[in-house]
Amino acid sequence: MTLSLTRRVVIAAALASAAPLALAQAFPSKPVRILVGYSAGGGVDALARLLAQSLSTSLGQQVIVENRAGAAGLIAAEVASTAPADGHTLLMGESGLLIAPHLKEKVTLDPLKAFTPVAGAFLAPLMIVANNDLPAGDPKAFIQLLKSNPGKYSYATSGVGTVHHLGFELMKNRTGAFAVHIPYRGAAQIVPDVMSNQVPIGVVSATAGMAQARAGKLKAIALMSKAKLPGAEDVPTLAEAIPEFDAAPRLMLLAPAGTPAAIVQQLSEATRNALARPEMTQALAKQGAIPAYMPPPELARDMARESAEWLKVIKAQKISAE
Repeated sequence: MTLSLTRRVVIAAALASAAPLALAQAFPSKPVRILVGYSAGGGVDALARLLAQSLSTSLGQQVIVENRAGAAGLIAAEVASTAPADGHTLLMGESGLLIAPHLKEKVTLDPLKAFTPVAGAFLAPLMIVANNDLPAGDPKAFIQLLKSNPGKYSYATSGVGTVHHLGFELMKNRTGAFAVHIPYRGAAQIVPDVMSNQVPIGVVSATAGMAQARAGKLKAIALMSKAKLPGAEDVPTLAEAIPEFDAAPRLMLLAPAGTPAAIVQQLSEATRNALARPEMTQALAKQGAIPAYMPPPELARDMARESAEWLKVIKAQKISAE
């Protein structure tokens, strides 16, 4: 018997509306991997593993972390951007991914086009630390000291074009303060060199800074963020001296461009649930991070805003890759 035109239209519409739901229900059909652009044991890796463990429970499927270290995270980003857009390969992106295209001519990856935002995950506030002999101990006195003594002091970061570097340059731009940048090839030596006064000021992870500040071996001047860090509420933020100042690196889950919306939404909701668990907040505090969930549309807007703001800092401070 031939179906009437009306019945065929109804059936077709029902099948079409059911397709996204069936796709979401079929996902994940195999282990999900989160690519990390840095070595195992580092801060980004540790946070990715915390999230992966919790996501495994939420998704009912194993979530594994795969390290693809190199090129300041860009190797992992390239691999993730060309993976099948089925939700089974994700990238733990971070703010440095939004900076690289503005500084490195050979970078062809555009993170705003190559990826579909899944969820904002963490904020990892950075800390300005100083040698105990530095004659300033709070953000306002610190800024005034640098303004009054241009060129006298230097500060160390883990490299040109990092959030550590550009965040400090943003502070300089906003206040008229001045200090000479000393780029290191990594973060490991910065804290020891600040403690021994090889360099008077450093920008480091909050966990690295707090450990030595608590021991009285250096000063914790300020967090380069608006948000206070649980367990370090006594450390002021630069926003207390510079209204609305915020240079806290954001870590985010990204999927290859073209990943179906139903899968993106499922991953995003699983991330939101994972970050809301009390044990996650406690674990993050030990890593110097704060849960900071963002849904896909908000994350997309925030990535575009952050990319544009870092470009302004680069141009205003005349920063070039070295």
